[in-house]
Amino acid sequence: MFNRLFALIVLIILSPIFLAVALAILIEDGSPIFFKQKRVGINYTFFNIYKFRSMKKNTPNVATHLLENPASYLLRIGGVLRKLSLDELPNLINIINGEMVFVGPRPALYNQDDLMALRVSAGVDKLKPGITGWAQINGRDEISIEAKVALEKEYLDRRSTWFDMVIVVKTFTSVIFSKGVAH
Repeated sequence: MFNRLFALIVLIILSPIFLAVALAILIEDGSPIFFKQKRVGINYTFFNIYKFRSMKKNTPNVATHLLENPASYLLRIGGVLRKLSLDELPNLINIINGEMVFVGPRPALYNQDDLMALRVSAGVDKLKPGITGWAQINGRDEISIEAKVALEKEYLDRRSTWFDMVIVVKTFTSVIFSKGVAH
């Protein structure tokens, strides 16, 4: 309940940024403003994650690293959104809906069977996905899925309010310095 209430408060506080980003996307490439994608939630259930759209309308619905030339699909504002992780702000809607939390493993794409097999084996699938997590601040796009799941398992074993606060603080540092962002 704390995550949901806090997400609502953060959403209200950040509403001017939401509006500015929405307007920038609308001016550059029209609607829709949000990108919606099927993701894996707690206990291998599925939900739609919300993000600000950072890619052009005609972009195939696959992970960015699977695109032949990702830069050709990126909106001008999209690079800024991704670098500052502003494209993730609509994840607050997912928290309010009870589908995500602030700290947990990032939700896998619906077709990332290799990642999910490792998460199920490690018991990490029992965690609600988060906006940020231990793996996010320890490599993000730069580490293998095996290393990512090992970090998520470490988070599962060490989970506490204090550890969550450490992860949130380190997330802001990572975002400021764009640490671990490959695209």
